[in-house]
Amino acid sequence: MDLGALRIFLAVAEEGSISRAAERLHYVQSNVTTRIRRLEENLGTSLFIRTGRGMVLTSAGQNLLSYARQILRTVEQARLAVTGTASPQGPLTLGAIDTVAAVHLPTVLARYHQQYPKVAIGLQTGASQELVRQVLNYDIEGAFVGGPVTNSEIVQQEVCVEEMVLVTAPDQPAPDTGNFDTILVFRPGCSCRNRLEQWLREQGLTPIKLMEFGTLDAILGCVGAGMGITMLPRSFVERGSFASLVRTHSVAESFAHVPTLFVRRKDMAASPALSALIEMFQAERSAAGDQGQIDMGSESLAQSTRTKS
Repeated sequence: MDLGALRIFLAVAEEGSISRAAERLHYVQSNVTTRIRRLEENLGTSLFIRTGRGMVLTSAGQNLLSYARQILRTVEQARLAVTGTASPQGPLTLGAIDTVAAVHLPTVLARYHQQYPKVAIGLQTGASQELVRQVLNYDIEGAFVGGPVTNSEIVQQEVCVEEMVLVTAPDQPAPDTGNFDTILVFRPGCSCRNRLEQWLREQGLTPIKLMEFGTLDAILGCVGAGMGITMLPRSFVERGSFASLVRTHSVAESFAHVPTLFVRRKDMAASPALSALIEMFQAERSAAGDQGQIDMGSESLAQSTRTKS
């Protein structure tokens, strides 16, 4: 099992296709097929299931995937350390909850892409717990998630604090009196959903229906149409055209503030590409009034001034 074989395995796993992996690596298809078969023979197990729709990882392939990413990332970091080529380049895969991806990251990513065109940015969105799991599995280098996060393998740093608000249709009064029967939420693991459920328990309220959606924009649209209530960051709700479609209601201080954290694995040093992005993100948040700093070498959550974003 050599580095070349791991690179080919990773390409096939990510592309889901021998032909697309060969195109990505600038190899002929027969070479990719031969190297994958040889790797499977050396390991004594099948790594892919060959289907009419492409290559699907077996359970053994899924186990190898995170190790392959970790090994190749470590080798690249070693090369940069030895050669002194620290200019950001290569792939950079991050995760972010939808609220961060929609509100805080667009201008940063646009400026980053302009300044570091050799970095291939990949951004995955999802619920906080999903993104933390991807960080732990070495699938992504780091992620912006809603706090708190408790895991000894994670380095985390508060980057800003969101003000949470209850959201209703424009003509609906504050929902703390129970004048609603449905809550609209993102899938399990979402920090906003967790905070709403905590608020409901504190208020002694039990909704009749819970409706799960795949996007926060869909939730806001349906709340505005009168389907139910939700809880989201004010910065997300009041952006763009949504502000006129819904009504926001403040909640008690104990529920109003949720920290946004940047998390990464403790055993993986930040790549030059990641360090440059975090530096740019910090500058953007500082200009917006947030004073939290991400210490890429720290293993503890540093204290930061909490300011509404």
